[in-house]
Formats: sequence, structure tokens, C-alpha cells
Amino acid sequence: MEDKLTISALRQMKRDGRKIVGVVAWDTEIARIADRAGVDLISVGDSVGMNLWGHATDVEVTVDEMLICCKAVHRGVTRALVSCDIPDGPTQKGADAAVSAAVRFSKEGGADMVKVLGDPGVVKAIVRAGVPVFAEFHGEERPVDELVEEARRLEDAGASVLDFRHSGPLAGPAVVRAVSIPVIGGLGGGPWLDGRVRLAHTAIGYAAKWIDAKAETYGNAAKLSLDAFRALIDDVRSGRQIKGG
Repeated sequence: MEDKLTISALRQMKRDGRKIVGVVAWDTEIARIADRAGVDLISVGDSVGMNLWGHATDVEVTVDEMLICCKAVHRGVTRALVSCDIPDGPTQKGADAAVSAAVRFSKEGGADMVKVLGDPGVVKAIVRAGVPVFAEFHGEERPVDELVEEARRLEDAGASVLDFRHSGPLAGPAVVRAVSIPVIGGLGGGPWLDGRVRLAHTAIGYAAKWIDAKAETYGNAAKLSLDAFRALIDDVRSGRQIKGG
């Protein structure tokens, strides 16, 4: 069994030029498979609301619901780092609420760090409470120097890792060079960053939309599941013994 990864190990990967690989997951089994495959980071995203539970937005997701997902992912992981998103509600209520959620995710959920939208004051407060921070910020149509300055402020506030979304091929490399902490990207990232994060369900084609989608992904569990359910229906209706017991 490989040793548990540390945030220091991610920093060394940045220095060595070795790309960091992360996936977003919400349950024990996907976490276990991704961990066995060798991903470095599993991010428990508040996107669970839209992508798994059918909410219209991520705003409905609560701290208690995120804690359930965080615990589930933690149970499936032996090597990868686990990060848990603090949902919008606590961050909108101020630093104290965000700190409270962060401490719960760390102590009760087993998270190695928490992800929060990039308010340096909130980042600093969470770090002071003893919880490492994965700070998210966005780059859509913003000047490169402004984004570099924001990344530096988040690093100065104590962030351990940055999630630079919609970075682009100009701002992305500039931010990577400007800070000593790893800069990885979810939506709208690119190979110019220190690593990438991909929704696990997108990587394996899990959602129903992948049955008819034309876009390429790394697998298509949706089509496989559709065929399996049709075969199960056929066996039951035909009076045959079903597979797997």
C-alpha cells in the first residue's frame, strides 16, 4: 500500500513538474476506485446537488449533506488527499460560519483540506483554525495581472492549493509561475496548470446524458448500465434466473 499523500507532496510535484491529478467524487465506491487508480486528490464537490441529486443549482446543498459525502469519500480512500467543498451558505454568512464548517469537515468528515471561494479573509480564518485550504478563483475575461495578484493574495492568506477555473493559456501559466503552491484547474483549466480536476462521473460517462451524448469521455457507464438493465428486464420477464444471485 502506498503512503498517504500530503500537501507537501503536492508542492514537491509542482517543483518537479509532475502533474497533479484530481477527481470530484461523492461516494465511497467511486472514491475507492479512483484512489486505486492512483489519483492524487479527491474533491468532494458541492456540485453533488446538481450532478447526483437533481437540484437546479448547487445552492441548496447544506453543510450536513456535504458532511455525509465527505465521510463517504474518506471511507474509500487510503492514498489520495481528500478535499471537501464548503457550500455557498456558510461563506455568505461570513468567516465564522465558514470556519465552523471547515472544522466539522476536518474533524468529523476526515477531510485533509477544504475548498472555499477565494476570499483571502475567509481563507486566513480557516487556516488559523488549523484546516488547510484549497482556494477557488475564476479567470473569465479578467486581466492577467489582476489574476496573478489575486493568486498571490490567496497564497499570502495561507491557501495550500489553488483551483484556478477558466484560466486560459495566458493567465494560467502566469499564475503558475507567480506562486509556490500548486495551481490546478477544474472547469476551463488546461495543460498549462500544475494539474487538473475532472468530475469522476464525467470521466466514466455515468450520467444519463451520456447515453446519447456525442462528446468523448474516458468511459461510458451510462450505456453499459442501460444495456445491463435491459438484460435484467428481459431475464425477469422471460422467467430466467437473474445474474449475480
